Amino acid sequence: MATLKAPRISITVGGFTKLMSRPRRLVSISTEAEAVASRLHKSGLLRTQGLIGGKWVDAYDRKTIKVYNPATGAVIADVPCMGGKETNDAISSAYEAFYSWSKLTAAERSRYLRKWYDLLIAHREELGQLITLEQGKPLKEALGEVSYGAGFIEFSAEEAKRVYGDIIPSPLADRRLFVLKQPVGVVGAITPWNFPLAMITRKVGPALACGCTVVIKPSEITPLTALAAAELSLQAGIPPGVVNVVMGNASDIGDSLLAKIIRCSCFIQLIQVRKITFTGSTAVGKKLMAGAAGTVKKVSLELGGNAPCIVFDDADLDVAVKGALGAKFRNSGQTCVCANRVIVQEGIYEKFANAFSKAVQNLQVGDGFTEGVAQGPLINEAAVQKVESFLQDAISKGAKVLLGGKRHSLGMTFYEPTVVSDVNGEMLLSREEVFGPVAPLLRFKTEDEAIRLANDTNAGLAAYVFTNNIQRSWRVSEALEYGIVGINEGVISTEVAPFGGVKQSGLGREGSKYGLDEYLEACFHMMIADEICVLGEHEQQIMWKVYAWTVAKLTAHV
Repeated sequence: MATLKAPRISITVGGFTKLMSRPRRLVSISTEAEAVASRLHKSGLLRTQGLIGGKWVDAYDRKTIKVYNPATGAVIADVPCMGGKETNDAISSAYEAFYSWSKLTAAERSRYLRKWYDLLIAHREELGQLITLEQGKPLKEALGEVSYGAGFIEFSAEEAKRVYGDIIPSPLADRRLFVLKQPVGVVGAITPWNFPLAMITRKVGPALACGCTVVIKPSEITPLTALAAAELSLQAGIPPGVVNVVMGNASDIGDSLLAKIIRCSCFIQLIQVRKITFTGSTAVGKKLMAGAAGTVKKVSLELGGNAPCIVFDDADLDVAVKGALGAKFRNSGQTCVCANRVIVQEGIYEKFANAFSKAVQNLQVGDGFTEGVAQGPLINEAAVQKVESFLQDAISKGAKVLLGGKRHSLGMTFYEPTVVSDVNGEMLLSREEVFGPVAPLLRFKTEDEAIRLANDTNAGLAAYVFTNNIQRSWRVSEALEYGIVGINEGVISTEVAPFGGVKQSGLGREGSKYGLDEYLEACFHMMIADEICVLGEHEQQIMWKVYAWTVAKLTAHV
């Protein structure tokens, strides 16, 4: 262990990095992080350039941004601060690659994706260490993210061969109708910092499976994991230009992805991104949706949440405590499906508050590389200040802090796991995502009141219900206005089920067979078959066998 003075931190505004001083105190940190960075560099996975057309490149103006370890404040690497020009290059590369990639058979694309999955799993340890290094979550959680993220690539590899078309019975005897599902085209994928690998793979996996090519814009706070995953895609043999990565000035990159046209000297066609897929804040999602309207791009948005966790009197207390703990404090409370409001029925409120507080008190806080740590740092100083402001607002309106409620003695951006009681609907803790390790407890009397409290929000991503009454579980889960509902379970994400919200939590779904539809267009074809009338029965049978075989082959190529 080494004792260091807290260095400066980076706050990113419009893609550019400003430096601000952290609170000046001594903090004890593990030297493991330095050793991990060295090992990653030797392995070739610590990439520090953008990927465009299969080549690792710097920004045209050579500007860079620093990537920090949030647990220590140390600089991990400098990466290019790219903008519109580099993004246009990436779009052009993706456009050029689309015409060959989309013409491969589904089986061929499946094999590429399977190899990429195998490499992600083979490098699980290194990728997990890289996630912890740049994002801060405990190594155990980071390794879990690698397995989870790789699962989307595996599922996409399998599902690529099941993108089926359809044959429709015609209302006219001399017509034959069929549907082909065809890839959308070039996809712009914008991803957040809280899951640096999984948020990429659950977009890129289905896009590639369907025959699309991608331009990835990872968060400038955590770009290294995205670059490592892209390196492994090249090692898997995925052709140049199919996967591209740019990072830096978010505004300029976004403008290029949303642009009406990009003129390319190599092509007569006018190049466009045909689809935007985004995970992040509701405010940014709305801007992207408005920008995409100019060219009527397809849009998938996974936006903010305000997840209720409802605990009824008849719930198993141990199950409810365990489930709420996992739903709230995973990734230090920095997930879009975190339990933002723990709504507890009055008959079990005191018992739950006491048991839950004891469980939270046992959570070990520290550097993610330290054995036994369950909660790492928040991503930056701005995140800590947001938590502090929300908590102060609640206290000023009558809430009581049962546990925590302040910065951790480790310093930096570590914050104590916190439980707050007597929270009501007028407090920011109830109205907005805190995105930190604070669990607000609200009280309710009746089932109807619980449903009303849970639905009293513009968000509708995830919700949790704890009850041993099967009839109630059906009634309440169907009454909740949320895209995902966990019943007696606090960990709900899986690649085989559709992930997405309703209301202002987004559009579209990711994961499962439904996630592939976001990257496909259903194209209807009609054939006039007058000639059939002059054919004998045997000739007609032969012709339609040939026709059915042709349709099957066309569909398989998609």
